Amino acid sequence: MNKKLTLNFAHKYAEKTRQSISTIVEKYFKRLKETNDRQYLSKEAEELYGILEKEVIPDKNEMRKIFYEKSII
Repeated sequence: MNKKLTLNFAHKYAEKTRQSISTIVEKYFKRLKETNDRQYLSKEAEELYGILEKEVIPDKNEMRKIFYEKSII
């Protein structure tokens, strides 16, 4: 009985969010892994975790150019 209730919920949720059940499960396991990985971080590292996630990281050549320009001045 419990399996059927869970599957019905999963199908309704998948339909509502327009995702496949396998995609939902995959995202769940990725989030679970990230949570477990973060448990082993120090307090300082935890505070910095994800700080650059929304920032675009410049490529190496661009960083060298900026460094070079700053060192000339």
